[in-house]
Amino acid sequence: MEHSACDLLTILGPTASGKTAFAARLARRVGGEIISADSRQLYRRMDLGTGKDLADYVIDGIRVPYHLIDICEPGYRYNLFEYQRDFLAAYEEIGARGAFPILCGGTGLYIESVLRGYRMTPVPENPELRAALAEKPLAELARILGTYKTLHNTTDIDTPKRAIRAIEIQEYYRLHPLREREFPELRSLVVGLSVDREVRRERISRRLRQRLEEGMADEVRSLLREGIAPEDLLYYGLEYKYLTLYVTGKMSYEEMFAKLEIAIHQFAKRQMTWFRGMERRGFRIHWIDAALPDEEKIARTLGLLSEESPGCAPKRPGAPEGEEGQ
Repeated sequence: MEHSACDLLTILGPTASGKTAFAARLARRVGGEIISADSRQLYRRMDLGTGKDLADYVIDGIRVPYHLIDICEPGYRYNLFEYQRDFLAAYEEIGARGAFPILCGGTGLYIESVLRGYRMTPVPENPELRAALAEKPLAELARILGTYKTLHNTTDIDTPKRAIRAIEIQEYYRLHPLREREFPELRSLVVGLSVDREVRRERISRRLRQRLEEGMADEVRSLLREGIAPEDLLYYGLEYKYLTLYVTGKMSYEEMFAKLEIAIHQFAKRQMTWFRGMERRGFRIHWIDAALPDEEKIARTLGLLSEESPGCAPKRPGAPEGEEGQ
């Protein structure tokens, strides 16, 4: 396929929208490679809980190349600065091979940060600040964080460690003007997969049951046995939060399932809120019904690519609120 004037294609959507399988089929058709935009699939051995579905990348017996999956050890605190750095490395590597890059995922902050070319700077640890905050309860940490910014993202205050890191970042930004680093302006067609809310809820519930049957709790037990601290798994939220509470005896199976199911539904809603916010901030997202046959979705996307510029992302200065993604 002759590539359009857009530098890459972005495929986004909420959890359980089928975006990975669609992106892989499209990549196979156009000679593309996928760059993941998922804040948890970065971690090795965290497979069922993050919904990697690596089998989706195999099309007609051939594996579609993917990037930024399984690049970190569990327990590591990967951040947005690192994502931009690693995205650029993958993007340039794909371009050097003459392949077409496809950005695919549901972490809206990651997606928007590279499409807008936000200038980020790494934030070092502040041992003195951490020590001063160490004994404060989570409610007090949330109050302190709220003095820096409006708390749009509740994942910043899921755990004391996460809240302390968020305060640390905001305090650093307060004291140090951001050092800009070069980031290319990327023109991207943005395609979103839309799913009827009730269909999405049914898919989420079905997939949760399936992953539990496949051994998601055993995956968490294995991570704990290899020495990952429970608090480090709680940090990743959703499946890892509730399954850690379950396998450590702090929650029954029934309570875990009920609360996790609700949390994933709420997470999908937050993802859609972010994507709608992107539209308000100037992005044109071409929504395609996820229920359509793959061939029709592919044909529509290829048609949009042939039009080139209408879907390419706007460029505006500024940075998103917070460091954690969807």
